[in-house]
Amino acid sequence: MVWLGVDLGNARVGLALSDPELTLAHPAGNIAVNGDSFFALDPVITLIEEEGVDHVVVGLPLQLDGSEGRSAKKAKRWADNLKKRISGLIDDGQFALSAVPTVTLVDERLTTVSAHRLLYEAQVTGRRHRPMVDQQSAIVILQTALDSRER
Repeated sequence: MVWLGVDLGNARVGLALSDPELTLAHPAGNIAVNGDSFFALDPVITLIEEEGVDHVVVGLPLQLDGSEGRSAKKAKRWADNLKKRISGLIDDGQFALSAVPTVTLVDERLTTVSAHRLLYEAQVTGRRHRPMVDQQSAIVILQTALDSRER
């Protein structure tokens, strides 16, 4: 059993994977999307297939007051698109897994702030910092989901 965390960004989509015991999230890289996170769908589907992912946790960027803005609506469309694309691949016999992974959306308010703080505490600064923020945000999103599952 492996879970995938996804942080949708405009420049990059950050990814994190869980360990098989579902206790810890670790970085799985970034996908450059140059302004359109939908470009990440195919590489994410490939990762899901390669890693045997059975649950995908997508960050839902709610407003501070809890309402949904454009980014949250885009995240919902992205998650729906992911499920439809995988379902179509399964129907066509082009997907190694037999079922569409569960896809959930998790409130990611202040996740990027937490990611920046964690990177600064780890003394990651300068040029190395910015590309790592997206995958660090994916780690925070996934770890939050893993921790809440245990409660």
